[in-house]
Amino acid sequence: MAKVKNTKNELKAQRDSLRRYERYLPTLQLKKQQLQLEVRQVEHRLEECRQREEQRVAGMANWVALFGDGTVFAEWIAIRRIVRDETNVAGVNIPVLREVVFDRHAPDLWSTPPWIDDGIDALAELARLRIERRVLEEQRELLVDELRTTNQRVNLFERVKIPECRDAIRKIRISLGDIQVLEVARGKIAKQKSLERETGS
Repeated sequence: MAKVKNTKNELKAQRDSLRRYERYLPTLQLKKQQLQLEVRQVEHRLEECRQREEQRVAGMANWVALFGDGTVFAEWIAIRRIVRDETNVAGVNIPVLREVVFDRHAPDLWSTPPWIDDGIDALAELARLRIERRVLEEQRELLVDELRTTNQRVNLFERVKIPECRDAIRKIRISLGDIQVLEVARGKIAKQKSLERETGS
């Protein structure tokens, strides 16, 4: 903390700072709570997404060996584009997955195995789930970073700035009170000496 001057102007400045910190602190605390809630919700959605992905992979386990027969799925399915948007959550811009658009081409039913349609659908679903998971991980990372920053600010205000201002205000008041007492005492001494001179002459 910088050296505090024991003046009325400094007292006013410290009081203004204290009011400002006390006014901003509830907003920061509310933002912290909101971010904590959002992080929990994103982590919940992320866990659900992971479970759906695991279920999809487990569902493919019985016939996944068929994928090793040399079939090239790139001929029938490819990701054309990933449509993302942004939304603002507690002052943080986070990505939101709108849709995954696939280029799909119907395989020749005469020259491909009968399971190929199910395989294409399974790959599309798995790809969409993995993209969704990555977007959710990005959301969580951004929200956790902002939560960390907000938490540091709350701690700075609660544990450093507000106590510093209160301490400075207390010290300035004591100092100004002492100065006022000294001035009154000097005034009385000066008055006493003046009276003595008047009566002595």
